[in-house]
Amino acid sequence: MFDLSGHTALVTGAGKGMGVGMARGLATQGAAIIVNDLDPALAEERVKELVDFGGSAVAAAFDVTDLAAVQEGVAMASEQLGSRVDILVNNAGIPRSAVSITPFLDIAREDWAPYIDLNLYGSMHCIKAVAPGMVEQGWGRIVQISSGAGRVGLSIGQALYGASKSGIEGFIRHLSQELGPHGVTANALALGLMENVEMHNREMLRPLVKAIPNRRLGSLEDVGAAVAFLASPEAGHLNGQTINLNGGATTN
Repeated sequence: MFDLSGHTALVTGAGKGMGVGMARGLATQGAAIIVNDLDPALAEERVKELVDFGGSAVAAAFDVTDLAAVQEGVAMASEQLGSRVDILVNNAGIPRSAVSITPFLDIAREDWAPYIDLNLYGSMHCIKAVAPGMVEQGWGRIVQISSGAGRVGLSIGQALYGASKSGIEGFIRHLSQELGPHGVTANALALGLMENVEMHNREMLRPLVKAIPNRRLGSLEDVGAAVAFLASPEAGHLNGQTINLNGGATTN
């Protein structure tokens, strides 16, 4: 089940963090991977890892907030692999210029845009670049990585991040209705607390982790398996949904 042989996946922000687990999970099921990251060295490092384990992968170091760069990068990577993208995982979500966890009233106006540019426009750029090909061939999977912060109000200074994730979830719901008749599904995966949280935040998160029924953070393997399922042929009737991956922290 969940065999992705013959499919090509673009995973944005796959050089580190949870993106690594997503790329691994898709590659394990047989997909060729386009590893995107702003940092070329990180992208190449992930490619080497995937190839060493017998997978097929190429690096694509472009900025998803630049539509022209996305289109050029996707075209070049697709040519290298000899196949077009039919699985898109929009994972890149933390801007380089991101303000640390800060109350909204303490964030300057000029610091608002990076979150919207990355989580809303960045995801839309990638969709714009690859969805026409999916529609043309009559098959495709769009997996939008979201966050519990986009669904539940929090008091820990994540208002901008949460707003950008809420926005892209709404977009995905509408997109699913447009693309569904063409054999293309679009779903969001809302992550809860994951193992890539910076260590200096761990003490603050300790009581939050205790409140998770599973009593642990999510792992690379957890997110890789969930993405592989959403990208699979078997998930073809799952469309326009936001699925929580959070150990039961919220059940809405």
